[in-house]
Amino acid sequence: MDLPLPRSASERIVKRIEPRSGVAFELPKGALLSVVDPQGRQVSDMVAYNAQDVREVISNGRTFDYEETIHLSTGSRLWSNRSEPMLTILEDSVGRHDFLLTPCSSDTFRHFYPDKPVHRGCFGNLAEALAPYGIEPDQIPTAFNIFMNVPVAGDSGRITVEPPRSRAGDRIVLRAEMDLIIGLTACSAYDSNGGTFKPIDYEVNAGG
Repeated sequence: MDLPLPRSASERIVKRIEPRSGVAFELPKGALLSVVDPQGRQVSDMVAYNAQDVREVISNGRTFDYEETIHLSTGSRLWSNRSEPMLTILEDSVGRHDFLLTPCSSDTFRHFYPDKPVHRGCFGNLAEALAPYGIEPDQIPTAFNIFMNVPVAGDSGRITVEPPRSRAGDRIVLRAEMDLIIGLTACSAYDSNGGTFKPIDYEVNAGG
């Protein structure tokens, strides 16, 4: 059964994800998801699942293959592991996101930040938020890391993590191409967010 769409602007859902936390929610086909960086330089990890069969999940490999680029922005589609479009980027005020790196986890903190307190990271936050939908930790894929700035050196292929280019109020707007379950975070890793942790806002509406 199709998920119900919000019917008017009065039914829009505007919510805040507190720093270093995550949420999960249903996004009906045709609905628009706006992800906003309210304070600037904050990453949001996003994963997506087919709401009718969570074994179908967002895939960076399929997306890079079919979009023929790793630089995904306005007009790009995000594809599933079954070669179906899941989301289309309709608006993007930043133009720099990452789809290479896995969600940060407690292991990430032990590896990269041995002098910092261990945090469960985006992976742990997504695992908790997605559990009510029957999605287990091993089903969490590489996330589409909204606003994350990961330059790739042309000759060596070396990757680095730089502070996001997003400023206060920057946003990305995506349209659901199927009924989805979305996992979304305010990222917990130091380098990803320029060393500070801030909230992420999101809004769901009917589009059109």
